[in-house]
Amino acid sequence: MRMILPPVRERRQIDRMLSEFFHDPREPLFRRAVVQLCRFYRLPTPRITWFEYLDWGKTAGRTYENGEIHLVHPENWKRGRKYNSERRWINTIYHEMGHYILWADAERKADTFAARMVRGLGSSSVQRAQMAAYGLDRIGSAAVASRRDGRRRRAKPARRKKSAS
Repeated sequence: MRMILPPVRERRQIDRMLSEFFHDPREPLFRRAVVQLCRFYRLPTPRITWFEYLDWGKTAGRTYENGEIHLVHPENWKRGRKYNSERRWINTIYHEMGHYILWADAERKADTFAARMVRGLGSSSVQRAQMAAYGLDRIGSAAVASRRDGRRRRAKPARRKKSAS
């Protein structure tokens, strides 16, 4: 599946703004990141509502058909969660924005969008954390990469023996 993403330069800016917002929750930083992402896709900015927790702490974000997004605020994300890292929170933002941008085949496309948003941003630890979040190991990612490049290993056809007639 081909996916149109903002250039790496813009993705780095968006990622940096989300990271700063996670550490110092000032609303303009988050809004600027979301507006920049929506401007690239020529979409209206979604209405975002912050919560302490969603679905008894099981859900980190939810996107509705009317374009409204409910998210767990970073201050609440940091406490009382098993996986309370900054990367997980930013990945949740990308995932919910993926739902907002790509309505059809929601889960798979949102996961793909979140993974590709951080690809090529620089730090390999970011990519490793992203791959771990989706359960891709080195072998799995190599298989995906080789499949993507069309370098499938095909079994060689068996040679026929010449008949003695």
